[in-house]
Amino acid sequence: MNQPIDEFSLISDYFKELTGQQNVAVGIGDDAAIIDIKADKQIAVATDTLVASVHFPKDASAEHIATRALCVNLSDMAAMGATPKWFTLALTIPKQLACSEWLQGFSQGLARIAGEYNVSLIGGDTTAGPLSISITVLGEIPTGRGLCRKGAKPDDIIYVSGTLGDGAAALHQIQHQDLAQNTRLTERFYKPKPQIELGVGLVNYASACIDISDGLVADLSHLCKASSVSASINSQSLPIHADIKQAYSKQVSQWALTGGDDYQLCFTVPSIRQEQFERWACSAKFVVTTIGKIAALDHNQNYLKIDNQTSSITAGGYSHFR
Repeated sequence: MNQPIDEFSLISDYFKELTGQQNVAVGIGDDAAIIDIKADKQIAVATDTLVASVHFPKDASAEHIATRALCVNLSDMAAMGATPKWFTLALTIPKQLACSEWLQGFSQGLARIAGEYNVSLIGGDTTAGPLSISITVLGEIPTGRGLCRKGAKPDDIIYVSGTLGDGAAALHQIQHQDLAQNTRLTERFYKPKPQIELGVGLVNYASACIDISDGLVADLSHLCKASSVSASINSQSLPIHADIKQAYSKQVSQWALTGGDDYQLCFTVPSIRQEQFERWACSAKFVVTTIGKIAALDHNQNYLKIDNQTSSITAGGYSHFR
């Protein structure tokens, strides 16, 4: 039988070793962390919460839950052009999971991603209750160089990284366990790849950026609204992986537009920088695709047109309260 564990032993046994060396003056174990920072750097801070049966299946493994939780939070750093450095963890777990087997798997998954992206756990909180994970990531940006949703201008070129529709296809596969399991999609769902290196490089080229978490239509509309512009995209230009085109030909276009959970970057580049940007992206081997163009906002405040048909900010994408 698993022995009960107190909060402080839980932290000491499973998470204290993740502190690392990222300029942490005071790490886990005090009332707050203290981080050394340079005068020519700004700090980017982003928080996301993942809840069982909402953001991941309730029967997912502890390691899968941890890898997904940290990866999706790191994606926000990529969208800002920030280099992630530190994170905090607020972990709420049912008492039956507060055992060595589950906690070991969770901490191993967290450590794997923390090591891959060189980030240090510097504090947080643990409580008993329904399973949820809240992570706050902090990253560095050169002063005044951070990417934002605000900044796109008419005639800017719209790009996306990677392929779209993978997140929705993966979720469909997980929810329909009788389907043949595509291991690439499973990996994409539980370990989405934050586009950190691309985001850091984009500070030299992009005018605006957002990560695609709620779906391309919703997230590009958010970018347009923040920038007071509209956008026109060509659905035939959307990059979609061949395996989901073949397996889900009827759903795949809609998934690419509104499915969410892709954690790719959608960004705009001024047309005068397009050639220079594409040379750089090619030399760095980043997979990016042109999908449309920014336009001036019309009098109806229509933020998005797909194949010349007006869409809206509420046309697609995930919403917690809808």
